[in-house]
Amino acid sequence: MSNIIKQTLGRAALLATAASASLFNFGCVGTSAGLNHQSDAYKIEVVESQNASERVRFLVMHFTAIDFDTSLRVLTQPSSSPVSSHYLVPESDDPSYPHEDLRVYQLVDETRRAWHAGPSIWEDRSQLNDHSIGIEIVNKSHCHPPAESTPEAETEAVCFFPDFDPKQMELVIALSKDILARYPDITPTRVVGHGDIIPQWKIDPGPKFPWQQLAEAGIGAWYDDATVKRHLDFLNGNTTSDRDSVRLRFAQWLNDYGYGIDPENATDAEITLYTRAFQYHFRPWKVDGEVDNHSRAILLALLEKYFPQKLSGYPDINQAVLAAKDV
Repeated sequence: MSNIIKQTLGRAALLATAASASLFNFGCVGTSAGLNHQSDAYKIEVVESQNASERVRFLVMHFTAIDFDTSLRVLTQPSSSPVSSHYLVPESDDPSYPHEDLRVYQLVDETRRAWHAGPSIWEDRSQLNDHSIGIEIVNKSHCHPPAESTPEAETEAVCFFPDFDPKQMELVIALSKDILARYPDITPTRVVGHGDIIPQWKIDPGPKFPWQQLAEAGIGAWYDDATVKRHLDFLNGNTTSDRDSVRLRFAQWLNDYGYGIDPENATDAEITLYTRAFQYHFRPWKVDGEVDNHSRAILLALLEKYFPQKLSGYPDINQAVLAAKDV
């Protein structure tokens, strides 16, 4: 290689090094960027910790009980009792809806706290507005009197539950899948209804909501029929337990699954209330608040599927079958 070529290459290397240093120095004296913001007033050093988790742990489904236009106004405009949700999903054939095609409406940024869950409880968390994303689904289900005005009279209320629109459910499924992909802490049992987390006041999304369809699409929890039958056969063969002890144990199982009932201090009325909430979600064809063997078998099947470690020591299950499954 000639000396001229060597000198030319050497100058190019020096110029490249100087340019890199200049760019580095320029970055240091300019805007400093963090994970969520940037600043000209101070330098930010980012060292991401491994000791953190997502804020969002729950996905909550609602029905609006009113048409699209009224829902949009209620969920976005100031009022004496302001409410909101992250998303609103319209239904077909609603005269108040302005478009030919159905669209998902985002009303609140997912990083912000929407006001949709109220004084709710699920698992070890309360005030689920802090930990959840809410989806309001246009559906004109309603009760007379409204459940939220007289919860103690719910068993006497006259309720109307229209079917959910299939095209609307396609949107709900697509939206929910996107949300679950962004928030891995939303496990199947953390996809819940408003009535699951605050049954004292709410019953939505009601008995017509297609929970099983969503679970088959990978959204939320559902039980296996064969497991329910196995537990039901065992329960039907065990007639030694009295009604009160059965109901108290059911309250414990509800708590183990995630419901906010206090099994040690629950009254008979509270057990009925939470049983109805469970039935709205998992046995919607018969919602009566009775702790019958079918409801017990469904809950045991859910616990076996999602929380098998909690079944150890339960007196109402065939421990030999569980032991054989663990082998």
